[in-house]
Amino acid sequence: MRKLFSLMLVLALVGSLMIGCGSTDEPDNMTPETTAAPETSAPEVQGDYEDGIYFATEPGFSDSGWKGTVTVTVEGGNIVDVDWNAANTSAGKDKKTASADGDYGMVAKGNAQAEWHEQAELAEAYLIENQSFDGINYVDEDGHTDTIAGVSIHVNDFEALVETAMAQGPVGTGIYKDGTFSAEADAFSDSGWKDTVSFTVINGNIVAANWNAIGETSEKDKKTASIDGDYGMVAKGNASAEWHEQAMEIENYLISVQDLGEIDTIASVSISFDGFLALAEEALELR
Repeated sequence: MRKLFSLMLVLALVGSLMIGCGSTDEPDNMTPETTAAPETSAPEVQGDYEDGIYFATEPGFSDSGWKGTVTVTVEGGNIVDVDWNAANTSAGKDKKTASADGDYGMVAKGNAQAEWHEQAELAEAYLIENQSFDGINYVDEDGHTDTIAGVSIHVNDFEALVETAMAQGPVGTGIYKDGTFSAEADAFSDSGWKDTVSFTVINGNIVAANWNAIGETSEKDKKTASIDGDYGMVAKGNASAEWHEQAMEIENYLISVQDLGEIDTIASVSISFDGFLALAEEALELR
């Protein structure tokens, strides 16, 4: 009797173990579910733009001395980065740098609500968020908008630059390092002038160039003396154009070709510009 009771007890224990093992719906080789699902990010929606770097500049300098530029970066068909900037006719600091350094002074000089670079950044953020200017409302012909809070500058200039850049297609980045670069000749020439050059580079492109000279005896720089009629190449030397006009031809030609090696002769220029080229090679830095 005692043996029978022991046998029944053993059978009961084995049966309970088999029932316990069969209580799960998962096969033994499956990994148990975790209590928290892994974090996943939604896939980015593919945009309509061709990937690459887009770049455009305004055709010339405004009356205020600035020429607008824009650089747009597209990845996955979407605009992911924008740089709205400008270069000055003096080829000094770019507009964002001048504004950040306090040289532009929109708040102090014009009672603006924010400095130019701060407002430009708000406009850039709007474009990145909306991927176009379709929803923007302009309140006047000057390009002011009430769509972007904190922005009182002419946003239509920004929109026009972006449209130009996107229409041209991706162009990549130029060969030069970004920044402001300058150089000066070591000594005065026999004619009493010492050449100077300065350049503004944005997105690897020369967007402003300024060739000038310091006078050994003149208080005016060479461009100013030429503009004021003191240098007198036309009247005194029967030149086809004054020195400052020819210097600007050379500057603009370099901006158009972006390559010092391509500047050999310019039909409309009769002055020697070897000094300009030598100083430009010294000042500009390649990427």
